[in-house]
Amino acid sequence: MTSQPQIVQPPRIAVRLVNLFSSDEEAETIEGDLLEEYTHITSEHGATFARRWYWRQTAKTIVHLAGTAYRTAPWSTTSAIAGGFLLRRLAARFVEPAIFAVIDRYQIFVHHFSTYRFLASTGIDIGHILVFLFVGCVVALGAKGREMVATMMLGLIFGAMAVTAVLVMVSRSGDDAFVWRLTWYFADSFALVIGGAIVRTRRSVATARPAIA
Repeated sequence: MTSQPQIVQPPRIAVRLVNLFSSDEEAETIEGDLLEEYTHITSEHGATFARRWYWRQTAKTIVHLAGTAYRTAPWSTTSAIAGGFLLRRLAARFVEPAIFAVIDRYQIFVHHFSTYRFLASTGIDIGHILVFLFVGCVVALGAKGREMVATMMLGLIFGAMAVTAVLVMVSRSGDDAFVWRLTWYFADSFALVIGGAIVRTRRSVATARPAIA
């Protein structure tokens, strides 16, 4: 009895990333082409080599799709990014006042000092992450078809600003402790991209429903 060859699936995360950056019309075609070539490489060179190839192709495909999406509608994409930048600056002003309003309202400083310390430090950082997540969703809603491009570009802008600010603070104070703040700043940028992925995924599902029905 001849055993059937085992079908090795490509990395799921890589497949998902390509789908996020692909339009609804081209996603199936791109995924099919990559899968066909991946299957051939797997049979010729093995699964490990094929997975590495798939990840390289994923990176190249994402760069190509992102560039194409931006060139297709540069002004609307730029407007969405600029709007997100301004929205974040506006919304960020309410994080600390809101948290300290809760602290004062429930007298957390008096009754739960450990909770107060958490809210006044880590809680504020988490609040800013939630703001970035919200901004990412809003930007993605305004950049239909280019959700990931807009949110990633905005995330890169904020990430570059954060790195520059930390380097300036370290050079002026000589205190390397500022560097650890980059962890939170990069989390903020990542939250932007997550917001874009959420909106993109919901739109893809909504588009697929009529076809399934």
